[in-house]
Amino acid sequence: MAKFSRQLKSLHARVIAGISAKCVAIYCVDACLTRVESCHYNNQGEVTMQTLKRGFAVAALLFSPLTMAQDINAQLTTWFSQRLAGFSDEVVVTLRSPPTLLPGCEQPAFSMTGSAKLWGNVNVVARCANEKRYLQVNVQATGNYVAVAAPVARGGKLTPANVTLKRGRLDQLPPRTVLDIRQIQDAISLRDLAPGQPVQLTMIRQAWRVKAGQRVQVIANGEGFSVNAEGQAMNNAAVAQNARVRMTSGQIVSGTVDPDGNILINL
Repeated sequence: MAKFSRQLKSLHARVIAGISAKCVAIYCVDACLTRVESCHYNNQGEVTMQTLKRGFAVAALLFSPLTMAQDINAQLTTWFSQRLAGFSDEVVVTLRSPPTLLPGCEQPAFSMTGSAKLWGNVNVVARCANEKRYLQVNVQATGNYVAVAAPVARGGKLTPANVTLKRGRLDQLPPRTVLDIRQIQDAISLRDLAPGQPVQLTMIRQAWRVKAGQRVQVIANGEGFSVNAEGQAMNNAAVAQNARVRMTSGQIVSGTVDPDGNILINL
């Protein structure tokens, strides 16, 4: 009996004797489950081979769901780490779905369910051939984000002197927090900003590259030709935004503002 006990302990199980003369309880600690298995002895008081086989079969059944969940969790961690490369260098994934909802294959194909959100509580689709499972996952991501370094008044320009990069949990930040400091170069604050505050896209606008009433160059490009003309901007617009222009002929055209302040039209 002592030898059998040592074998089970090496498999992270414990044999509790004394329940009755012919029965022991096998507790599978790692799977957080409990099962009772009948145990028969021969005339010498030794455990029979039938009991050994049944005991190991029970242990295998209990360990299997846990092993599968750990494997899926590891695959999801790798998948999210690849998707978050460049934003986060520390990703922790926790699978929240119960084992009964896990996909049946060893290496499912993962995809998102239409949400642009990459951290926090998200849903992931796991596909195995014709099988599709929806998994609930929590993703913790740590990386850099843009924060206010010095007070900025409404209408003020964001510069390297008043913003900085900070490191923290991206999944705990407000929505649309800016992660790339280049994204807010020369941006204008739409409200008063306090030091330490994460910068959100809803708090700023890009600086106007073209202003209403300004004389601008309109460049129309077509297949094999390019035409330049001058006009007057009818609205304010930042780089990559749309601007309407009244030409000298009175015609009104619209195009995209380029970094040089020209209005580009593709014909």
